This record gives sequence, C-alpha cells and structure tokens, in this order.
Amino acid sequence: MSRLTGGTLAVIMAGGRGERLRDLTLNRCKPATPFGGKFRIIDFVLSNCVNSGIRQISILTQYKAQSLIQHVQHGWSYLRGEFSEFIEVVPAQQQTGPNWYRGTADAVYQNAELIASHRPKHVLVLAGDHIYKMDYGPMIAYHVEKGADITVGVVEVPAEQSRHYGVLTATEWNRVTRFAEKPAVPDTLPQRPDIVLASMGIYVFNAALLESMLSADAANDASSHDFGKDILPEAISAGRQVFAYPFQDVKTRAQSYWRDVGTVDAYYDANLELVHVHPELNIYDEDWPIWTYQLQQPPAKFILDEDGRRGIAINSMVSGGCIISGAVVRESLLFSNVRVEEGTTIQRSVVLPHAQIGRGCRIGNAIIDEDCEVPDGLAIGTDRPADEQRFHVTEKGVVLVTSDMLRKLRT
Repeated sequence: MSRLTGGTLAVIMAGGRGERLRDLTLNRCKPATPFGGKFRIIDFVLSNCVNSGIRQISILTQYKAQSLIQHVQHGWSYLRGEFSEFIEVVPAQQQTGPNWYRGTADAVYQNAELIASHRPKHVLVLAGDHIYKMDYGPMIAYHVEKGADITVGVVEVPAEQSRHYGVLTATEWNRVTRFAEKPAVPDTLPQRPDIVLASMGIYVFNAALLESMLSADAANDASSHDFGKDILPEAISAGRQVFAYPFQDVKTRAQSYWRDVGTVDAYYDANLELVHVHPELNIYDEDWPIWTYQLQQPPAKFILDEDGRRGIAINSMVSGGCIISGAVVRESLLFSNVRVEEGTTIQRSVVLPHAQIGRGCRIGNAIIDEDCEVPDGLAIGTDRPADEQRFHVTEKGVVLVTSDMLRKLRT
C-alpha cells in the first residue's frame, strides 16, 4: 500500500438495473451476475482495489441488491476494521430528500456525508460492472503528477461503438477538451478515424472538489445528475484540469484488457474467451489474484467410459462440484455444481451454477442460467425459430435460457 492509495476511498457504483442483460438480471443486479466459472462481475473491481492497496471501499447499491450483499458479506469480510480497512455496502436511503438515486452523480452526492467521514484525500469512483485487471496506484499517481482536478480512465474502442460509451476528446498531452455521452457522431483520434477514446467509468477526484461539484449539480434542476452527462462536461467548460489516463501496458503501451459485459452477446463472448488456449484475460495470474467467495465443492468429476457414454470435456473450463456423466462438453464454460447427464452434448455454451442438464440434450451457443433444470431430450441452439418461441435469442444467435422459461415449457 502506498501513501496515495492508502489515502484514497473507492466508491463503487453497483446500483444499475442492467436491463441490457435481459433475464440474467431479472433477480439480481448486474455486478452480482456470475462470471468466469466461479466469480461474480463485482469481484474484478474489488480485487483491483485490494490488490492496488486500496482498503477503504464503499459499494453503492439500489436495485435487486440482495445477492450482491450476501456475496460481499460472505466473501469480502476479511478486512480489518482496527486498521481502518473496510468494504461497506451502502443501500439507497434517501439521505437528501424523497428521491432515490437519480443518476451516478446523485448516488455519490446522497452519500457525501459518509464519504467525508472517512476523510479521504482522493475519491476513486468506479463502475462495478466491468471485467478487467488494473492497478489503480499508477492512475492516482498520474492524477497527482498532472495536478489534475479530475482524471478519467480511458480505453480505445471502435468508433462504431460510440453510442455505448462516453467519448472524450483530448490533446496530445491527454488534457480533456470535450466529453460527449454516447454520441452518434463522435470525435475520433487524430490519424485514426475508426477509433475513439471511451470512458471506462473510472474517475479520480480531489475530495474537496468532488463535494463542491456534486453540491452545485444537485442544486441544478436541469441536470440529469450523471457524471458523464453533467459533471464532466461542466468541469471542462469551467476550465477545470481534466485529464485522460490511457489504460495501457506500462512497457508496451498496448491496450490492456477491458470488457463492458452489458449485453447478453458481450457477456457470452467474454466468458467464452476464457476457454481459449491463451485468453487475453489471465485469471491464473498469481501476482494479481481475483478474490471471491465460493462454496466448498469437491473437484469436478467425469464418469462413464463406454462408446456413446463417455464423460469428457474438450477445450473447456469446468468448475468444482460439476459431474459430467457420460456426456461431452466442448468449448464451454461450466460454473460450480453443474450436473450433465449421459448422452448430452454441450457446445460453445456458458452454464451457470447449480444447473441440471438432463439426458440426451443437444445444447449449443447458449447461456443456461443459474438453477435451471433442462429436461431430458431438449435441443437448444439447433433451431432458431423454435428457440425464439421458447427462449430469448440475441442478434448473434446466442440463446438465453432461464428457469422461468423452462418452467413455462412444462406447463
């Protein structure tokens, strides 16, 4: 822990509805969604904080937060209060009036007294729903070195995706001159008309400045009370020192791994990338572990060894507690405690915890949600018109299956 990270409070925004994930967030908020075989999405930003030496962390929740709260209580309660370390889950409490959180900036404003009580020098505002590994220490040091009022973490993305991000315009020295939230016609990089600088939803603020800016924004009835739509454009127009911090490899300057898994297709792709021989995201990195809470499960088991009844997994990841009984799993990711019965084949699919897959099933290009019980002989991902009548099918043809959808099939 450095002096800079030790004096930083991380505020994680975990209150969004996650509507673009469709039924995956029907009963859970987006940061609580399982990812990578044994983790939840929020584990990545929490691990980044702890690994960076930031041990004062507030998680702001609002919608469908119960599974997130339980996960944090079970898996992230090891910090020591006597050393001023904590991870606190802060529900929306209408601290400043009758309104629930009206935007990301309002969420922080409503908890301004709580933030001030910790007396941080810097406040690191983080999105709780992205997948990446990042040491926040160098970004905070960059913020101090530049004499910045606000520093924004940025990645390069294709210009065609600009409608999904806040897009920055910056000088050669990374001074931000414009911020546009989800523009249809974005400013692109010089000499690179197909690339834009996108906000990662990561901001470093000087604590005193953050408080004054949020107070002014709260008093503005015309504001939508959002960091991207209101706070950053206002800071830039007022002549504040706003800088972009490129999320790059320190040595090679190559773009570092960062994924917004906000859609079903993006979630599916990011999970299946992990089964590649050399995935861009290394979750086996002992120098930067991803911490989580997990049930104590026995090792995965593969049983039966007869022609047509052989339990095998090829180019796949299979978590603890799984039993593959006379079934074949290819290019897939199975979360904890999944059971697959004989005669079934699973191809390029993501199967969430505690799912039960019956005998003789054919499953491909699918996401099977937590606690699903797939009946014997069901085919998923082989007949798009039939799938569209029973399940949710994305533009790219990924089939999302939930326990509610399967229940309707049986009635």
